[in-house]
Amino acid sequence: MKDLFEKIYKDKGPLGKWASQAEGYFVFPKLEGQISNRMKFQGKEVITWSINDYLGLANHPEIRKVDGEAGVEYGSAYPMGARMMSGHTDLHELLQKELAEFVNKEAAYLLNFGYQGMVSTIDALVSKDDIIVYDVDAHACIIDGVRLHMGKRFTYKHNDVESLEKNLERATKMAEQTGGGILVISEGVFGMRGEQGKLKEIAALKKKYNFRFLVDDAHGFGTLGKTGAGAGEEQGVQDDIDVYFATFAKSMAGTGAFIAADQEIIDYLKYNLRSQMFAKSLQMQLVVGARKRLEMLKTMPELKDKLWENVRALQSGLKDRGFDIGTTQSCVTPVYLKGSIPEAMALVKDLRENFGIFCSIVVYPVIPKGLILLRLIPTATHTLEDVRITLDAFDGIRERLENGTYKRLSASVVAAMGE
Repeated sequence: MKDLFEKIYKDKGPLGKWASQAEGYFVFPKLEGQISNRMKFQGKEVITWSINDYLGLANHPEIRKVDGEAGVEYGSAYPMGARMMSGHTDLHELLQKELAEFVNKEAAYLLNFGYQGMVSTIDALVSKDDIIVYDVDAHACIIDGVRLHMGKRFTYKHNDVESLEKNLERATKMAEQTGGGILVISEGVFGMRGEQGKLKEIAALKKKYNFRFLVDDAHGFGTLGKTGAGAGEEQGVQDDIDVYFATFAKSMAGTGAFIAADQEIIDYLKYNLRSQMFAKSLQMQLVVGARKRLEMLKTMPELKDKLWENVRALQSGLKDRGFDIGTTQSCVTPVYLKGSIPEAMALVKDLRENFGIFCSIVVYPVIPKGLILLRLIPTATHTLEDVRITLDAFDGIRERLENGTYKRLSASVVAAMGE
């Protein structure tokens, strides 16, 4: 019999094998200073494009004031216990009511965390006789939720409505045999590519197929739609989304999440969401802070306007200079370059050390081999000067990538890894 840990000693995984070269710099980096467009990395100021603080609320003085006052009044523990037992308050209920009204749903329910909340929501919505159909590029929290499902599940090609329909036909036949139902899952905005999910086209299929629709709108909430209510509002199909999910970790610059749906669905979920039934309630300091953030989101449209001014300047500037930013339809700004993982390391180090630009790097296995994805997240705190400096920096790194500079610099990393 093998030692359980034998596989760990032999294979650290596609990312873990780079730990000795990457950890502390390329992965698990330590940004310092107040959350803003400019922070410090290893003692140097950098323009920061890797923080999902879309509306710039994280360090807004009004937010800091409310967070601080709530901390003094309630501490960081109250209320103690799970919502069902001893962790329920009027303010939790009030925030839920305000969130439901904002996203045009009958009711909402607070979640402690987005990731575990989505996992638990999927688990609660389906039984072994039901079939799940979901986008192949869905976020890890959706994939992990689907993994809990004891019934059948099908993936459809990313944002491919024809592929979805073929899988709905398969799911329909199977559901007729099992006596179950069908749950379709998409994202409002796919966080790597920046593409909006084809919510309108998916919703239209409800006329032909009998399914319920769950949407993870983590990146759309607060950034899309006339009022900021998300991708469903943007595409005019919010009413066709049966269960709407969003997190506080992006536009709200906080901790927590929520689901919204018809009252009867929320009533069912709050009694069946294991991640909430058996976990401590969202602490009052976070609830009070979330209410203030939501109020500012609703009453200060200039925050979203400034965000999109920066988005348009950055994305149009990159396209004008010949960069491939894919088909993003959101604030998420991917820049695709060709190169190996060692070249990506050399490129990002140059970008941070010599150009003062900090953005996230994505490589295989998240994207195909031979590609480097630099993901930029514009926020309302960025300036047009930040955009100009960044565009010039990207011109510089592209030239060095193409002339082989990063390949030469990465040779020692390749040799050390035996690649």
